[in-house]
Amino acid sequence: MSFKQITIIGTGLLGGSFALALKASGIQTRIVGCDRAHILDRAREMGALDAQIEDPAEAIRGSDLILLATPVGTIIDLIERIGPIAPPDVLITDVGSTKEEILERARAVFGDQVSRRFLGGHPMAGKEHSSISSADAGLFRSATWFFVPSSPQQDFQDERIREYRDMVERLGAHVVKIEGDRHDHICAWISHLPQMVSTALAGILMDEFGDSSELQEITSRGLREMTRTASSPYSMWRDVAHTNMANIQQALSALEQRLAHIRENLRTQVLRDEFERANLFGKKRSGDRA
Repeated sequence: MSFKQITIIGTGLLGGSFALALKASGIQTRIVGCDRAHILDRAREMGALDAQIEDPAEAIRGSDLILLATPVGTIIDLIERIGPIAPPDVLITDVGSTKEEILERARAVFGDQVSRRFLGGHPMAGKEHSSISSADAGLFRSATWFFVPSSPQQDFQDERIREYRDMVERLGAHVVKIEGDRHDHICAWISHLPQMVSTALAGILMDEFGDSSELQEITSRGLREMTRTASSPYSMWRDVAHTNMANIQQALSALEQRLAHIRENLRTQVLRDEFERANLFGKKRSGDRA
């Protein structure tokens, strides 16, 4: 079996990069993009698409694989919209940054057929700018790509899932199977919390310095690294916050407590202990990358 035609709904950063990566890998398949007209035009100009269709119901016709690459809220709506009209042998998957609410909607739409119809997914790859203009054929190289089962009965040896996994690995990603609740908990700490920290830091710097020319003339690598994702769009992160609120609140509360602990111990041995503990984490991460 092979995917003769793939529909990508949402041809921004992730969807566009997926299309470009497929083209670059030499995988032989027809790629149909579905988005707003001007985004599709740009994706076609970049060589990402073979066809462009604005209507999702029309765009999925004849496809063997449907990739939902929109913000999380729209993914949930699309499952409701296209799920009932997609042929039963089509595999539907997504790239959403949270999983539990997406999977709940898939179970509601597909019922006891959900394990054959829908596979949750999330590539841990991205940039602070989410437009098609930032799409990159190499975006998924060395990235973790989570496969999240839609039910305990989902068979990862199913021919379509195995073929999709092979495709993802051919793009350079490392596939990791994970349950939805565990995914959302982990991502709240390693992805969503860093985004909120970057946003908060950039916000308080704006409050403190505003448009100060002095600050603009001063460069700091640490500041650039800490605030790089502060330019990420609210339109995407709103849905993440809404669908993973409890986990994000837990992570933020823990960070607030740790910051307060550091603030209260700036002149004690405790500060050294904090740095040493953080250094251990830093060394472990460096070892992982070696």
